[in-house]
Amino acid sequence: MSTRRINVGCEFVHVAGAPTPAVYNVEVLPDPRVSVLQEEWSVDPDAPSERFTDIYGNRPRTVVLPAGESLCRYSALVEVPDELEAGDPSAQQLPPEDVPGELLVYTLPSRFCPSDVMRRHAWKLFGNKTADYNRVQDIVDYANGHLTFQYGSSEASSSALDVYVNGYGVCRDFAHLAITFCRALNIPTRYVFGYLPDMDVPPDPAPMDFVASMEVYLDGGWFTFDPRNNARRKGRVPIAKGRDAADVAMATTFGAPWLKRMTVIADEAPAAVVQN
Repeated sequence: MSTRRINVGCEFVHVAGAPTPAVYNVEVLPDPRVSVLQEEWSVDPDAPSERFTDIYGNRPRTVVLPAGESLCRYSALVEVPDELEAGDPSAQQLPPEDVPGELLVYTLPSRFCPSDVMRRHAWKLFGNKTADYNRVQDIVDYANGHLTFQYGSSEASSSALDVYVNGYGVCRDFAHLAITFCRALNIPTRYVFGYLPDMDVPPDPAPMDFVASMEVYLDGGWFTFDPRNNARRKGRVPIAKGRDAADVAMATTFGAPWLKRMTVIADEAPAAVVQN
């Protein structure tokens, strides 16, 4: 199978009035489709950090930001298959009694995905459709068409219900809305946060950013859906997975430092194709 290599990473420049504990969740998550060839984490001025594993298996890192300006940087070279994400229109939704117990949490409401509140809307829109992969795609199509992408149109506290009502959002809002509808229909669905290069698609003129998508559990396996881009893509590199964005914040600070600058990198490496 052909593979391709991608440079991913990010930089955060914070200005703090006093030493400030922080947690960064930006490092590549171990994944069968992604091989990490090199990775590096640094803080300038130098500060000790410690990586840990959270309850979802993600790899956040703790650090105490020094007073003044600091630069936190992560970079990795990864290898991914030169193929689109898997899709299977024949995949069926499992009845709740057949869903593994540890995955039932992904059928429940969460802070940004109030599936209990939106259950009536979900069943009215999608309840008469066959419970399979195609119904999930219908949900994703709806979220993609219902919302208009616009930076600054939602707030950090905006839920799927909020953006459903106002019709605008950013990529995390697209994911939250589709996740909410899926869970309202008893489909286990989790939020995914990561890097996504413009690989074999027209380049996006907007600055590179992190991307939100979702994974849906059907027929005993997870399938990736991207409500914002509404297409199966190449080169998606997950950072973290959880119930919604509250579980996988890219940066959490225990204080009030000013985020002066954030930069995200997700570009194909010069050695474009490697034959295994």
